[in-house]
Amino acid sequence: MTNKKPTYSFLVLSILLLICFLANISLGTASIPIKEVFSSLLGVTDNYIIQNYRLPKAITAILVGSGLGISGLLMQTLFRNPLAGPFVLGISSGASLGVALVILGSGLFGGVFATALISKWTIVIAASLGSFLVLLAVLLVSSKVRDTMAILIIGLMFGSITAAMVSVLSYFSSAEQLQQYIFWGFGSLGNLSWNEVLIFFCIYLFGIGLTITSIKALNTFLLGENYAKSLGLNIKKSRLIIIVATSLLAGTITAFAGPIAFIGLAIPHMTRQLFNTSNHKILLPAVFLFGAVVMLICDSIAQLPTSDYTLPINAITSLIGAPVVVWLLVRKRKMVF
Repeated sequence: MTNKKPTYSFLVLSILLLICFLANISLGTASIPIKEVFSSLLGVTDNYIIQNYRLPKAITAILVGSGLGISGLLMQTLFRNPLAGPFVLGISSGASLGVALVILGSGLFGGVFATALISKWTIVIAASLGSFLVLLAVLLVSSKVRDTMAILIIGLMFGSITAAMVSVLSYFSSAEQLQQYIFWGFGSLGNLSWNEVLIFFCIYLFGIGLTITSIKALNTFLLGENYAKSLGLNIKKSRLIIIVATSLLAGTITAFAGPIAFIGLAIPHMTRQLFNTSNHKILLPAVFLFGAVVMLICDSIAQLPTSDYTLPINAITSLIGAPVVVWLLVRKRKMVF
């Protein structure tokens, strides 16, 4: 794939996305023939497993993969740092702290949070509040700081603070509570109802909308902040919009699916290597498609087709993706940025 034929590249990725989407619905503990998958999707037949479990899970995989890939691209462009990912602002750490307070809090606060009362929505709300509070802190600090790299360091410091607080909570928690928290940390795509997917999608759509409005600013940031100012770009406003868009995408994904590793860091690099471009008009839709495809593939592998076991999605994303990135970088011998 090269930037000479982006239309062909997008066509290939779109077809691959459709194939992976259908395969993801078909594969699982019990394999479902593609013909029956088509019949169920077209409304000809009513398959409960497809309609209420596998279809929302496949849609969640698309939202998670594309959302993390795009938010990773935003952070790498804003900070001009190839190691920046969607969680460098401490959003994921804030969500983890919120969940830790709910799940592990009873060990420290004398049973204020009863494990038996913890529901899916309790976890989602706690993760959302945690990420939102960290976002507010980052935005408050960013309004006082001119240097973009300082915001990156501040985000990492917030992540360290929240990680330390989670460690304290873990020390006073029982084995059962620690196990529940660890399972949440593995990440999961298959526990969302249609109502949850709808709420997830609405917030995701708002984050994507902010991202689309920032395409010109993203391309300008690649030239450096001083050059961006000379072109009349409002640095503070553009930076704020990018940070909010990233936080909406990464925070919502962490709240609904847990902290998913690797995708946000690696997908932008893989896309740049394959498309050989830094133009965000091409990169954004490419990252969307590529992130969705990779996430669907990883989820299909994690399901261990025809088996009763499901592997942690976090483990699969790293085990499958990291070697691919290493191979691409060795093959290209240089990083496109």
